[in-house]
Amino acid sequence: MAEQYGIVGGTAREISASVESGVADGALRPGASLPPVRRLAEALGVSAGTVAAAYKELRVRGVVVTLGRGGTVVASAPAVTSRRPPRVPAGLRDLAGGHPDPDRLPALTPPARVEPVPGSHRASPRLAALEGAARAWLGRDGVPTDAVTFAHGALDCIARLLSAELRPGDAVAVEDPGFHHLLDLVPALGLRMLPVTVDDEGMRPEALRSALRAGARAVVCSPRGQSPLGARFTPDRRDELLSVLRDFPDTLVVEDDHNADIAGADAVTLASGELPRWAHVRTVSKHLGIDLRWAALACDAATLARHDGRMLLTSGWVSHILQATVAGLLTDPEVTRLVARAARTYTVRREALGAALAERGIASHGSSGLNVWVPVRDESAVVNGLRTRGWWIAAGTRFRIASPPGVRVTTATLTPAEASTLAGDFAEVLADSQAVYGG
Repeated sequence: MAEQYGIVGGTAREISASVESGVADGALRPGASLPPVRRLAEALGVSAGTVAAAYKELRVRGVVVTLGRGGTVVASAPAVTSRRPPRVPAGLRDLAGGHPDPDRLPALTPPARVEPVPGSHRASPRLAALEGAARAWLGRDGVPTDAVTFAHGALDCIARLLSAELRPGDAVAVEDPGFHHLLDLVPALGLRMLPVTVDDEGMRPEALRSALRAGARAVVCSPRGQSPLGARFTPDRRDELLSVLRDFPDTLVVEDDHNADIAGADAVTLASGELPRWAHVRTVSKHLGIDLRWAALACDAATLARHDGRMLLTSGWVSHILQATVAGLLTDPEVTRLVARAARTYTVRREALGAALAERGIASHGSSGLNVWVPVRDESAVVNGLRTRGWWIAAGTRFRIASPPGVRVTTATLTPAEASTLAGDFAEVLADSQAVYGG
């Protein structure tokens, strides 16, 4: 039994380390079943309590999940393995990565010299020029800017917010389908995910209420450009969500506006000052450059103190060279014009694919952002079918918890002519595989 799974150890720590090693090196694949507690205990000559403690440790760290009568299995996105997407095969058109068009990004020219700030970097972690630019950037969309700070990208910021606010075992309400890196991050922090159904206007209010009643202590959502569905808040949906959230005032609401400037949708934010605990995160990687690992955070005073206090104990501050680069780009009128043109281009490309699919009777979602989501019955059949026709798209399983299957197409580099060709190939694949969902 133990030899079959490669699990060894005489203590809970040794057993959990053995399982983790097997997951990390690929011997135990996502979805693989682990031995029942009592059977593994007998094989290793330890108590059932020792194995149970090992499995609990693995669950807390997001390596395994328990499926009731289905037993304990390796998580679909175990926190100890690399979550890099599969390498794109040679000769295929890559529409899976979720990245912006490199030709629509400004040239990065780091400053030759950054003026020193008074005192130490820890004492003055934010450059005044960038702090002013960030306040203007957020404030133009109605986000309160009384408390603003910086982080190393959106996920870095969200991870720090959740780890400072919650404890292992706490629950977080997340979008379903949702951003795959966030769905990996939450269990890696030892937190539980409570899925909230998403439609074209974002989180559904009653689904959010159910998650909060089930004990969610934090909510992470996207106001526009939501990945993978492309949802964006409308004023009515925003008001409905605020009505739900007011009944749970202790909940931290984290809004990830990760592609604000190129989403192709107006700013409609929950960060209106009505919520006691809130955080609004913005990054520049989608419209200024993917190597600019910087994010702005506006939030309530308590959240700011917890975020910055945790950051001072780790990285301390964001590089002033990086800050100076971002400040220069945010305040450059020519860059602003370039980003506005990019936003229009992305909208044309996204809408072109949606229209081409609709002409062929294929339903899709993509009201904002860089992606189009297509519901299907069989993700593998569609992904493999389009692969044989020269297209590389993303299977939806990475983005889902309980929501129905689908596939994600990144349209950032897809021309309207290519969109028509892709839609035709899509129709052929769906007809061949009988994979249409709900059609």
